Amino acid sequence: MSSDNESTRIRILKASWNLLDSNPGVAARMSDIAKKAGVSRQALYLHFPNRTELFIATTKFQDEVFCVQEMLTASREATRGVERLEAFIDAWGSYIPRIFGVAKTLMVMKETDADAALAWEDRMRDVREGCAAAVAALEGDGHLSPAYDPERATDFLWMLLSIANWEHLTKTSGWSQEDYLTAMKDTAQQILMA
Repeated sequence: MSSDNESTRIRILKASWNLLDSNPGVAARMSDIAKKAGVSRQALYLHFPNRTELFIATTKFQDEVFCVQEMLTASREATRGVERLEAFIDAWGSYIPRIFGVAKTLMVMKETDADAALAWEDRMRDVREGCAAAVAALEGDGHLSPAYDPERATDFLWMLLSIANWEHLTKTSGWSQEDYLTAMKDTAQQILMA
């Protein structure tokens, strides 16, 4: 791929990000994204054959820009289950405010838009994998509550760390980000740990 193609791809991703972020809940059409990126619709479709691929690529582009892999390092390198759980909650919980605009748009759009639904499912599958790894670390240490098998514990943690819960507590109820993170870590430990 030439550098010109790469620069066109990046312009498209930035335009998609900007439109999804600036108009939460409003469907971003391919024509709007092409116009914002300063490319033809044909050029956009050469890089992204459909909105699903574009929306997934946009969320992955956010991950690259915000260095999400580095954010997850502490969780992945934790030697104890409780450390991994806390580090994962810190990483994901701190990432939500950075991606909230795009996430909120996909959350709203997924109800009526198949492309947005697929992009949302792709993103949430990644989050669930992080939850599963934290739960597996707790189980490996013998600290997973007997009230939950690993699957149900993962489901619970995934629900607890949902963007909707973050929005409710921070945006609707006015909690600080620090209070949110503390509450999520405390709740997860109280419920999931033996």
